[in-house]
Amino acid sequence: MSIASPRPSPVTPTIDLSAKGVQHGHLRLPYSRDDSAWGSVMIPICVVASGEGPTALLTGANHGDEYEGPAALFELACTLDPATISGRVIILPALNYPAFRAGTRTSPIDKGNLNRSFPGRPDGSVTEKIADYVTRHLVPLADIVLDFHSGGKTLDFLPYAAAHELPDKAQEARCFAAVAAFSAPYSMKMLEIDAVGMLDTTVEEMGKVFVTTELGGAGTATARSTGIARRGAGNLLRHAGILAGAPETAPTRWLDMPSDDCFTFAQDDGLIVFQHDLGEAVRAGEVIARVHPVGKTGLAPAEYQAAMDGILAARHIPGLIKAGDCLCVLAALREAP
Repeated sequence: MSIASPRPSPVTPTIDLSAKGVQHGHLRLPYSRDDSAWGSVMIPICVVASGEGPTALLTGANHGDEYEGPAALFELACTLDPATISGRVIILPALNYPAFRAGTRTSPIDKGNLNRSFPGRPDGSVTEKIADYVTRHLVPLADIVLDFHSGGKTLDFLPYAAAHELPDKAQEARCFAAVAAFSAPYSMKMLEIDAVGMLDTTVEEMGKVFVTTELGGAGTATARSTGIARRGAGNLLRHAGILAGAPETAPTRWLDMPSDDCFTFAQDDGLIVFQHDLGEAVRAGEVIARVHPVGKTGLAPAEYQAAMDGILAARHIPGLIKAGDCLCVLAALREAP
């Protein structure tokens, strides 16, 4: 029995992705709703192309409440001169556009988490349709993919660029070379809690060079974190040979997430009081944070201890925490690859 080909994507670009020069337009996704029977989701896209060379795909707001990527990429779309490049740059500053406009991690339309929806479906929800278009029509064009992330409204991270351990060691080496070129203050060999449905996994399975980031968070972007994103994007384009010149390198500290011991999850509801700040060293068994019950005074707090030696790489941001929330992430210092 033959298997039917996937349906065509309902997404239509309003620009020619193969044309030279600078183009600003949208990915138009039909979305029928109460206030617009034949409405659409209009996802901003910019393509800058000139000469012969590789293609870079740069994305931000895969989660809608993460702002460093959009800040850097909306600026890049305004300033990148085709006369200075050899190849093509595809820029999607707000990939999950409905979530970005709402300032939420997931889409207000279908509650879809875009970075858990890949490879997507052309006949699925709005979020799945976006993932499908990226998977089938954008990633195949790219030689290198940069997907900006930060902690959003619930986490704050040390500013790092990251890649993953991969079965293909040659591909892995290319990814970590790109991380080094990004030149964030920290560079991470990253472990995911669950990589199913992530853009990361989809890109890596196609054999592409993939770099992601965690550049702060707390529901905002600072001058420092936006500057790291801006410089890192330019560095990656230089590393790929799309922009001329060498990357603007800065010192970086290499980190590793060697096991699940990196992650601490709350088992209690309450008021969280950290005993360490981001970047500080902790020892296995040392108290990282205390969670105080808030329904009554006089109750002892629950203590959360480090399961490994390392530094505090990420922490829960709201003052109140719920059981099941990620309380913090530790990382180990390592040698450069």
